[in-house]
Amino acid sequence: MINIETILYSLRNLEQRKGRSALTIFSILIGITTIFIFISFGYGLYNYTNELASGSSADKIMIQPASAMGSASIDDTFKLTDEDIDAIEDAAGVYKATGIYIKSAEVKFGKENAYTLLVGYDPKNPMVMDISDIEIFSGRMLTSSDSSHILLGYNYQIPDKIFSKAVQLNDNVEINGKKMKVVGFLDSVGSPQDDAQVYISNDYINTLYANENNSYGWIVARVNTENVNQVVENVEKKLRKHRGLEEGKEDFFVQSFNDLLESFSSVLNIIIGFIILIALISVLVSAINTANTMITSVLERYKEIGVLKAIGAKNSEIFGIFLFESSFLGLVAGALGVLLGYGATTFAGKILTSLGWGFLSPYYSKELFLGCVLFAVITGAVSGVMPAIRASKIKTVDALRYE
Repeated sequence: MINIETILYSLRNLEQRKGRSALTIFSILIGITTIFIFISFGYGLYNYTNELASGSSADKIMIQPASAMGSASIDDTFKLTDEDIDAIEDAAGVYKATGIYIKSAEVKFGKENAYTLLVGYDPKNPMVMDISDIEIFSGRMLTSSDSSHILLGYNYQIPDKIFSKAVQLNDNVEINGKKMKVVGFLDSVGSPQDDAQVYISNDYINTLYANENNSYGWIVARVNTENVNQVVENVEKKLRKHRGLEEGKEDFFVQSFNDLLESFSSVLNIIIGFIILIALISVLVSAINTANTMITSVLERYKEIGVLKAIGAKNSEIFGIFLFESSFLGLVAGALGVLLGYGATTFAGKILTSLGWGFLSPYYSKELFLGCVLFAVITGAVSGVMPAIRASKIKTVDALRYE
């Protein structure tokens, strides 16, 4: 049906109609580029969450205010105490629990100041670091004997990121007016808020916030991963009993880290699915435009089709000519759309990384590249089927008489 002669003939026809072919290619190209961009960034986010799920955070559960639902809480009306930690550790399946302080703090370096979150944790049980798989970048981690020492997030090392001058190891930084020595910097998490946080030992919280009734904002527990859901239920029962609460009226929220990631993935699925739906509508419009182009081409070449049939061209060969032309337009649009999408996502990824959003990075696979190109070819082919059938059924005598 489609041979070398048919291909060469079709390519010559497309070349003679450069303007129309270019507009058709452009209409499909936009849809393919949009799909490539959102799928690549979607894959990137899925890859990021999968890395977290398979890391050291997989055996952690978090206890927080019911109103926080997974975000850092600095709500002073919600109190978690050492007695709550004891109750949690008494639940079946819990190995160890530790309290995390979450405070707002003023950070001053030289004559500049900034406001951020201060995280207090127990250096002997640094589970808060496991939640985001944070490791030390330079310097050292805190120890229990550190009273006026701090860890800083990654962005403090970068000039003009938080302060105009980069903070160095052993520099003094003021936290709420108290001088503290920098002993280490944490590796990048990939979000500006996390990479700007300050970390101190729990024991020093009461010194910095002496006039406040301090309590934990989070409790993180390491649990048995064989049945995390059952452990979560056990913790809820223990805390309800300890805090004197009825079921359904809890002022706390217990969630495993994997549940948190699943919730995030579910929302991500909805958002990406909606955006891809919009892109598919764009591709549908492109397919209609391609079909219109091919129908117009059939009408313009009515007499030409008659001549081809008069010299022996079969219906299948006429069908093949028009089907190849529409498929080829889709192929070119798909290839260009993938190249444009790759360039756009690479550029956007670099910008996001420079702004501190490193976890929002595109992820590429050969399936993505080939799939987008194949989808464009199929789109072109499907939109050209009806015009090709119409062209193949034209009667020779009617075509030769057509003016």
